[in-house]
Amino acid sequence: MKKVLLFLKKELMLTLSLLAALAALIITPPSARLIGDIDWRTLGTLLMMLCVLEGFKKENVLKPVVRLASRLKRMTSLTLFLVFGVFFTSMFVTNDVSLIIFVPLTILLFRSGQKEKYILPVISMENIAAIRGSMLMPFGSPQNLFLYGQANVTAGHFMLHMLPLCALSALLLVGFIFFLYRKNPQEEIAAENRDEPWEAAGRMRRAVYMLLFALIIAVIVTRTALWPFAVVLVLAVIAVTDRPLLARVDYVLIVTFFCFFVFSSSIAANPQIAGILKKAVAGNEYVWAIGLSQVISNVPATIVLYPFTENFAGLIYGADTAGLCSLIGSLASVINYRIYVREYPKGGGKFIKVFTLVSWAFFLIVAVPGFLLSRWNFF
Repeated sequence: MKKVLLFLKKELMLTLSLLAALAALIITPPSARLIGDIDWRTLGTLLMMLCVLEGFKKENVLKPVVRLASRLKRMTSLTLFLVFGVFFTSMFVTNDVSLIIFVPLTILLFRSGQKEKYILPVISMENIAAIRGSMLMPFGSPQNLFLYGQANVTAGHFMLHMLPLCALSALLLVGFIFFLYRKNPQEEIAAENRDEPWEAAGRMRRAVYMLLFALIIAVIVTRTALWPFAVVLVLAVIAVTDRPLLARVDYVLIVTFFCFFVFSSSIAANPQIAGILKKAVAGNEYVWAIGLSQVISNVPATIVLYPFTENFAGLIYGADTAGLCSLIGSLASVINYRIYVREYPKGGGKFIKVFTLVSWAFFLIVAVPGFLLSRWNFF
C-alpha cells in the first residue's frame, strides 16, 4: 500500500485523473454509452506511438542529428540548430520526445564548452519550440492527435489551419535567439566531437521501428477503420524483435488519458452539468483551454472541454498555446523541468524563473494572433 501511495504521489496527473473519473462516475453512473463514448482509436494510436518512440530513444535513431550538433562552433548556429531541431522533430516524434533528445544534448554541449550561463534560456526556447512546432501536425502532440481524430478533416486541411501560428512562432524563435546573443553574435563554443558509431547489433531494430512509425503515420492520416489490427501488429512485432521494450512504455499516460475520457464522457452525459459547461465554454473555448490547462495541463483540458465546444479552432489554438503560460500548462514542460533538475538538483527555482520569463514574453506576442485566428472557421 505504501508503494502505491508513493507512486500516486509521484504521478500527480494520474492521481488527479483517477479522482476525476471516480467523482464523475458517482455523479453519472456508468452505462453502455460511456464505453462507446471513450475514444478507443486515440488510445490505440497513442499506445502505438509511445511504443515506437520508446524504440527511437532506445536505439538512438536520431543520432545523425546529435552528431551534427556537436560539430557546430558558433553559439548562434548551434542554438538555431538545437532549437529548430526540437521544432521540426517535434512535428513527427511528439514534443516530449524531441525534448528528451535535445535538452540533455544542450546541457552536455554547453557544459563542456563552458557556456552554462546560456543553458536555461536556450532550453526554455527549446520548450517553446517543442510546443509550437508540434502544433503543425495531427500527431505532433497528444491533444492534436485526439482533436484530429474528432475533426473529420484531411491532414492537409488540419496543417493549413495550424500553419500561420506555427510559422509565426518560427520567426519569433529566430528573433529570440539573436536577441540572446545580441552582444556578441560571433561568440564561439569549444564543442566536442562526439562522433560515436551506431551499434551494428541494433541495425535491424532501427529499421523495424522506422517501418512501424511509417505504418502509424499512415493509420493516422488515412483514418482507416483497420486501426485495431495495426495496434495488434505493432505490439506483436515489438514483442518478437525487442520484448523488453514493452516494459519501458509510458503506460501511465495511457491510463491518464483513459481516466479523463471517462470523466469527460460522464460529465457530458449529465444534462444539468453539461448544460452549465456548454453555456460557459461555448464561444470562449480559447480562453477556457488556456485557463483550464494551467490547472490540469493541456491534454486533459482538451479532452474535458471538447464535448462542450462549438468553436473547434478556439479549443485547439488555446490548447497548443497553454504550455507557454506555466510549467503545468503542458506535460512537455514538466518533462523539460525534470531533465534539468536531474542535472542541477538545486536549480528548480531558477528554472521556473527563467522559463516563466521567456515563455511569457513569447505568449504575450502570440496570444492575440492566436485569439484572432480562433475565429477562423476550422471546418
